[in-house]
Amino acid sequence: MNRNQITVTSPLLPDLEEFHGMLKEIWASKWITNNGQFHKQLEKALAEYLKVPYISLFTNGTLPLLTALQALRITGEVITTPYSFVATTHSIWWNGCRPVFVDIEESTCGLDPEKIEAAITPKTTAIMPVHCYGKPVNTEAIQAIADKYGLKVIYDAAHAFGVEVDGESVLNKGDMSTLSFHATKVYPAHGTI
Repeated sequence: MNRNQITVTSPLLPDLEEFHGMLKEIWASKWITNNGQFHKQLEKALAEYLKVPYISLFTNGTLPLLTALQALRITGEVITTPYSFVATTHSIWWNGCRPVFVDIEESTCGLDPEKIEAAITPKTTAIMPVHCYGKPVNTEAIQAIADKYGLKVIYDAAHAFGVEVDGESVLNKGDMSTLSFHATKVYPAHGTI
């Protein structure tokens, strides 16, 4: 490593011999794609650690957003924030929906609940807030608006791995939450809950 290089993140890697042992188990099982032994172990361990009933791993952080919109049969308009990685908006477009941008609040850098209702139209079917930098949005206020208008709530929780409010995982809020474990996130892997 260059002594003058300043890294944003540096991965925590397992002992190489321990890793080789795991690779030998994978090779012996001849199961190297989805839903193998280690895949299932990681899903179970993550669900327990994150205090959620279920987790499903994907290959990147965009696919869970796409899948969440499809699983909840979201159509029409989705209220979200432009203050996010492009995957948030792209997942909405790629599902044939229209993103409707609402400004953020200064304290969380997430959707400002006080500005959501003004953006709701008869075509609005969902709200997709983004938890930024480990600071969750006001989930209670957003849920109250969603309940009032019969909207689904999908949280882009890419920055909220392990975040809790009053001892409860923020991943249990709304109808669905997705995580991204990109190298720039707290935990490098990918998944949705």
